[in-house]
Amino acid sequence: MDDTFMLYDLKVEVVATEKPMVCSHRVGDSFLVQGENLVFPADTSFSMYSLAALLPLLPAKQRELHPNDWMLSDTEIACPDPNCGARFKITRVGRRIQSHGQCTVVPLVREKEKDND
Repeated sequence: MDDTFMLYDLKVEVVATEKPMVCSHRVGDSFLVQGENLVFPADTSFSMYSLAALLPLLPAKQRELHPNDWMLSDTEIACPDPNCGARFKITRVGRRIQSHGQCTVVPLVREKEKDND
């Protein structure tokens, strides 16, 4: 039984706006999302408050979306500090095949099996 599905790998990068950055962000700092993992380059730090604002969006950005869904078109997220001009650009950079069995111990239930219950 095929239990695979596809996720996009993402790059989250600090970009500047016309407003000054007041947090510890540096233009060009970035991290990757590969499957369920956040991958940070050596010697890179990232604000936990910004990360907390970004985390809920990342799983949705990894998945196939309807062409009209705003999650597909809106790629820049503002820093949660209202005084900071930083933005975080989320870009799809690749595709990754995942396996249900490698992500959870909960068995995969097919629609046909549900109907028999």
